Amino acid sequence: MTASTTEYRLGISGMTCAACATRIEKVLRRLPGVTTADVNLASEEAVVTGSDAVTRTAIQQAVEKAGYGIRAEAGKQEVDREAWWLLLGAALTLPLLVPMVLEVTMGGMWMIDPRLQLALALPVQFGLGLPFYIGAWRALRGFSGNMDLLVAIGTSAAFGLSLFMMWSNPHHLYFESAAVIIVLVRLGKWLEKRAKKRTLSALSALNALWPAKARVRRDGMESEIPLQQLTAGDVVIVRAGERIPADGKILVGESEIDEALITGESRPRPVSIGDKAIGGSVNGMGALEIAISAVGAETMLARIIRMVTAAQGAKAPIQRLADQVSAVFVPVVLAIAAITLAGWLLAGAGIEAALINAVAVLVIACPCALGLATPAAIMVGVGTGARRGILIRDAAALETAGDITLVAFDKTGTLTEGKPRVSHVRTMPGWSERDVIAIAAALQAGSTHALADALRQAATGIDLPTAREAWVIAGRGVAAEISGTRFILGTPKMIEEHGIPSAPLAEPAAQFAAEGASVSYLAEIAPQPRLLAIFGFADRLKESAAPAIKALHGLGIRSVMLTGDNKGAATKIGAELGLDDIRAELLPDDKTRIVDELQAGGAKIAMVGDGVNDAPALAAADLGLAMATGTDVAIETAGIALMRGDPGLVPQAIALARATKRKIKENLAWAFVFNLLGIPLAALGYLSPIIAGGAMALSSVAVITNALTLNRWRFR
Repeated sequence: MTASTTEYRLGISGMTCAACATRIEKVLRRLPGVTTADVNLASEEAVVTGSDAVTRTAIQQAVEKAGYGIRAEAGKQEVDREAWWLLLGAALTLPLLVPMVLEVTMGGMWMIDPRLQLALALPVQFGLGLPFYIGAWRALRGFSGNMDLLVAIGTSAAFGLSLFMMWSNPHHLYFESAAVIIVLVRLGKWLEKRAKKRTLSALSALNALWPAKARVRRDGMESEIPLQQLTAGDVVIVRAGERIPADGKILVGESEIDEALITGESRPRPVSIGDKAIGGSVNGMGALEIAISAVGAETMLARIIRMVTAAQGAKAPIQRLADQVSAVFVPVVLAIAAITLAGWLLAGAGIEAALINAVAVLVIACPCALGLATPAAIMVGVGTGARRGILIRDAAALETAGDITLVAFDKTGTLTEGKPRVSHVRTMPGWSERDVIAIAAALQAGSTHALADALRQAATGIDLPTAREAWVIAGRGVAAEISGTRFILGTPKMIEEHGIPSAPLAEPAAQFAAEGASVSYLAEIAPQPRLLAIFGFADRLKESAAPAIKALHGLGIRSVMLTGDNKGAATKIGAELGLDDIRAELLPDDKTRIVDELQAGGAKIAMVGDGVNDAPALAAADLGLAMATGTDVAIETAGIALMRGDPGLVPQAIALARATKRKIKENLAWAFVFNLLGIPLAALGYLSPIIAGGAMALSSVAVITNALTLNRWRFR
């Protein structure tokens, strides 16, 4: 989104089917300045983007002019109120339905007085059924059709026929058909609404992570303040078992932090002074003092919530087919109902049978299931991913992930830990490995360089001498004095510049380099210039890297590593991991070129990386997956963000995408087959209006229930 683009999200009330969503989209897209307008039936939300000329007021007026409303989030009270209406409708309908059932099953005349039937059916038709008439009027006013129009016409026809028959043939009334249809359809919408709330459970769980208050230290005094008053720079005190109120860095204390709901990592993460803390995570054992670095919308949790919200509301490309069908669905159904009525009349069946079969056609038709098929599955799939540390940016990324045939991995920080360690040490005669490590670590005591950290780690448990007069030579190394002796640690060029030949250790240096290690030399330059040792620094492969590659193979997906390392080192890593291909000695631009070449060969490519230099390749690939432990540039470029630096999330993300896509196809197939079979059966007289109404009501529930099975998805 550019700086001049504005985005609005509004809850929409009054939608009952895909035709309603399509109608609102058309109205919103006609507004001056609007670039895109997408309406999600499952989340009952509109997302509108456009120039600064577009205002929330203009959008709201357009929605209301189309006959719909702007809503707040549906709560428990709304669902409970709907339940009471259903109970009232059922109580009025049951006395109409029972005599009909007894008559069919036991024979005889069980029908109650026609006037009592009218008295029972009237409040159901125009009380419980009022929302259908309101929705039908909205559709007609906008020169479109929707489910409400079909139900209103169908039940009105049955009710009107019964009124007429009260005077001509009171033994064949259909008040119970009209009433049962209304109750069943309202029951279906109530069940659908309950199920929709479950599809948003992941988002609700994330929102629930914010604590209501934070304990801060200001001017030496501790106090509790509302979370909204917390600012960057505040120092907060978080006791054991409490939630961390915002992102920050630990100043005092050691503990373990439970980040399961944010990163999907089930094991608590040990933390100490200097480590980052994520807002919303739970402090485990000890008290912590944390300097807050980001609050509100800038925190990681807020960014995750925004990403999940956007993805759940987005439309997948596969949804276009359902939208196209829904746009013409209602007019086609009305035409089929008219043909059914005329056909039965021409066949000599009489107005009663002809009208009942036409009503069955109107009632069995269900554009709702078509409209819910894709968004319901996407909402549950995105939520399931979020709980496992897989953040899907949009529905298109989810759909693309299901088609991936080749995964390209960056090496450093993706397949490896991204932290070098001392992998090799070779000394000159007369020097022990312990001694040279102590000297090298002392030289690097004040450095923040990654290789300095590796040396200090290797020197754990060793008493280090004190280095004085240390200085760093950029691109070369470091020099310092220890107990009157001057040492240097650095590149072969730095050693040779001081007149010390590196040839005595050239053979192990070549061996280390061939295995992918960086090489540093340690030498004494005064009083006696001489070579002391050589160190090899290598990055360690992540424990989950090899299982991740194996899991990808199990999904039928090939893997390739793109790295700047030399071919020898890359080949060794490729063999350890079981990679299908390696491309070594690459520059960042080379990665993008290779991605383009592989795509030209017909592969659907996912690129996995974590750094700024990976951003071009992430953008060029069919799908980018970024480790959230990396840079913001990589994360913003990717279609999927992996909240842990775990390569094992890559096959999980692809498997989840495939499962979600499978649910979408199942739902669409169900919706299409339901209508393709149901409408002809109703037209031919094989379905009564009551059965048609029940089937139609349950079709939408079936689609959402099928989508909800993704909540039980497990990676195998």
